[in-house]
Amino acid sequence: MLKTIAVDSKVFVPSYWEDAKVELMKRDRIMRKLIPQFGDLHLIGRGEAFTTLARSVVGQQISVKAAESVWQKFLLICPKSTPAQVLKAGPEQLAACGLSKRKAEYILDLADHFKTKRVHADQWVEMEDEEVIADLTQIRGIGRWTAEMFLIFNLLRPNILPLDDLGLLKGISVNYFSGEPVSRSDAREVSANWEPWRTVATWYLWRSLDPEPIEY
Repeated sequence: MLKTIAVDSKVFVPSYWEDAKVELMKRDRIMRKLIPQFGDLHLIGRGEAFTTLARSVVGQQISVKAAESVWQKFLLICPKSTPAQVLKAGPEQLAACGLSKRKAEYILDLADHFKTKRVHADQWVEMEDEEVIADLTQIRGIGRWTAEMFLIFNLLRPNILPLDDLGLLKGISVNYFSGEPVSRSDAREVSANWEPWRTVATWYLWRSLDPEPIEY
């Protein structure tokens, strides 16, 4: 089972982070230059599965700044961000937060899956990455990218490579290909040197584009 270091009751730091940094800097000349630029910054995970997924849905296909604005409005009507609060709020109140009709439907469906236990949330910690992805992607609005963000930010899995993430592809483009467009095949080739710490390398590439850590 993955070990974490608790910072407070809901915030966790991956115990593998320092080892991963050392290994990545040994193997990869770009990581050797990039990682020291961010000092003691690291991935921070949060323990509320439903909140992590709801926040990921909110952030789909909009900017980080826009997503944060919608999320803060969402918390005004669902301050504890629980499935029960979301279902009680209903589609009209969710839409008033700035959510599209479709995203409101997705978050309501997510809440219903949790309430009726149609997902195996209590087993995810023990399940393999692809098993968790399969369980999550049965929910409306949860595609592979959202499932991978959950694996990174909630379960703190060390070896996730989210090939549908535009930030990852741009980070590889800027840092490894002098800004030239890169394909998923290019990304896989570059990332082969990062295993089993692809999550960590991805996080540093995100930071190279936006030094402020993203939360989900």
